[in-house]
Amino acid sequence: MIEVMICIDRDDPARQDVHQLLSEHLADMFATTPAESVHALDHSALSAPSITFWTAREAGGLLGCGALKLLDSPPGSPGHGEIKSMRTTAKARGRGVATLMLRHILDDARARNLERLYLETGTEDYFAPARRLYARNGFTECPPFADYALDPNSVFMELRL
Repeated sequence: MIEVMICIDRDDPARQDVHQLLSEHLADMFATTPAESVHALDHSALSAPSITFWTAREAGGLLGCGALKLLDSPPGSPGHGEIKSMRTTAKARGRGVATLMLRHILDDARARNLERLYLETGTEDYFAPARRLYARNGFTECPPFADYALDPNSVFMELRL
């Protein structure tokens, strides 16, 4: 029996299958959340130098993606990061891909000696699985961070590393 493993590696957000997944992600965000409350990034924004982007693949097939954005911190202070663009393909949902990706991002953040990780997600029922995933992994609700403002459509979460 051949065992196929899920591999998480750095990837290019502009890669064809990834670009399609990110486009679906943005479409879902705009379908479930008022436009002024959508904070998802497109493939070009995810290519910024402050962002590390990964995909999860199995036998070359795309299963999901996630990113870590480094946030501005005063010189000499511990760094902070933000989780961005966590998304699993429809066919991969329920297989633990999001948990694997989140753990990979957490490991990377710890290796960089970041002090805290933040994220923003939605308040709608659509986002309930994401909120549960983050809570299971130690994230707690917090006030808005970085350039975010208080928004009834957003839940802000943090994890002290």
